[in-house]
Amino acid sequence: MATIFWDSRGIICIDFLEKGKTITGNYYASLLDLLNNKIKEKRPHLMKKKVLFHHDNAPAHTSAIVAKKLLELGYQILPHPPYSPDLAPSDYYLLPNMKKWLAGKKFLSNEEVIAETNYYFADLDKSYYMEGIAKLEHRWTKCIELERDYVEK
Repeated sequence: MATIFWDSRGIICIDFLEKGKTITGNYYASLLDLLNNKIKEKRPHLMKKKVLFHHDNAPAHTSAIVAKKLLELGYQILPHPPYSPDLAPSDYYLLPNMKKWLAGKKFLSNEEVIAETNYYFADLDKSYYMEGIAKLEHRWTKCIELERDYVEK
């Protein structure tokens, strides 16, 4: 399992969960520290601004420890309606395209999958990421018009 943090400029960081482990609130909070360090490194201009942060409402994302960490980091959380993968850019844009690209390939180890995943993202143009984020505005507007019903029907 991979946790991918990205924005309109590209991948900020990817964490590959160790096989047999699960993402808990504590684990996700530690990933937020990693993300914050990567933002300082790769997007230093954002440290002077409020970071708009969007993730779904998986239990690990909504735990008290994660809420405390997000508050500590000063990130502004964008709302995410329950059970709405149609409003999560990774679910409707980033990951489906990667899955198509990986389809049919055989890997002998986790390291090969990680290397291929990193290669896939490194090869994408910055405009690709911008397009994925731009689609979010359209989807939110449609969700509001549909009174929070699913966008993709």
